[in-house]
Amino acid sequence: MFIQTEATPNPATLKFLPGQNVLGAGTADFPSADAAEKSPLAQRIFAVDGVTGVFLGGDFVTVTKEDGVDWDVVKAPILGAIMEHFQSGQPVMEGDGPAASGHAEHDGEDGEIVNQIKELLDTRVRPAVAQDGGDIVFHGFDRGVVYLHMQGACAGCPSSTLTLKMGIENLLRHYIPEVVEVRPVAA
Repeated sequence: MFIQTEATPNPATLKFLPGQNVLGAGTADFPSADAAEKSPLAQRIFAVDGVTGVFLGGDFVTVTKEDGVDWDVVKAPILGAIMEHFQSGQPVMEGDGPAASGHAEHDGEDGEIVNQIKELLDTRVRPAVAQDGGDIVFHGFDRGVVYLHMQGACAGCPSSTLTLKMGIENLLRHYIPEVVEVRPVAA
C-alpha cells in the first residue's frame, strides 16, 4: 500500500491519501481522541504522540499535530497507523457513520434561503476545501448572518478568516442578497 501526503494551507495539518476509499460519502471530524470512539482508524491515528485532530473525507485523512511537534517526527508513525488499519480489515467507522451532508438542520421561515446556502456550499465551496484536506459545513442562519463550522485543515488555518470573508462571504452575498455576513463557529 502506498500512501501519498499533501501539504495543506494549515501548517499544523497534513493530508494523507491512501489511494482507496476512506468514507466515500460525507465527512467525519474528530477534534479529540475522546471524540474518536466510533472510528477504529481515527483511534489508531490518535495513538501517535503529538496528534490532536483527525478528519476523514471521501478518499483522504487529514491529521492535525500539536504546535511543538515536528512533522518529521510524527509523519512515519501516522503513515504506519493508516496502513495498519487498512490492512487489518476493520471498518473506518463503526455503527451508522457520518451524516451524508454534515450540515445542521434548519427549521423556520428562512428555509428557502438556507437551502440555497447549502446548495452553494455543496457545489462551490466544499469541493475546493476538500482538496485542501478540510470541510466547511452550515451551522445556522440568523438575520442575514450565516454561521459555518470549519473542520479538518480548515479549523485553525491561518488563511481561514480570509477564505470566509473574501471567498465564501462574497460568493454567498453575490447569489443570495439576504446574506450580509459569514461568521465561523466552534464545534
